[in-house]
Amino acid sequence: MNFHTRKWVKPEDLNPNETLFGGRLLAWIDEEAVIYAIIQLENKHVVTKYVSEINFISAPRQGDIIELGIEAIEFGRTSLTMRCEVRNKLTREPILSIDKLVFVNLGEDGKPAAHGKTEVTYVKDRLEE
Repeated sequence: MNFHTRKWVKPEDLNPNETLFGGRLLAWIDEEAVIYAIIQLENKHVVTKYVSEINFISAPRQGDIIELGIEAIEFGRTSLTMRCEVRNKLTREPILSIDKLVFVNLGEDGKPAAHGKTEVTYVKDRLEE
């Protein structure tokens, strides 16, 4: 799993318990995952279709640095399925896991469209072609 994005938990990210608000974390995950999907599918018209059970393991506090990990696990005809882990950057303690996030590739008409991808590719490799 690749951990690319790091977030610093700030006062505006906290809930009344003074821990990271779950909704804020889910927004960060959705943004990270859709960016990953856009890059993999080479199409900016991608939408979130499904998110499986979310397992909150621990609660980050103000000042913690967390990192989001995304991994592609399946390429469908019009979709890309990923899994996600969030952990504390310094301690590596797990914070959250999601087994399945499904994103759908859309065509010009806004309907699901085949993307033709079957495996993870990297931008640097595409530039060399």
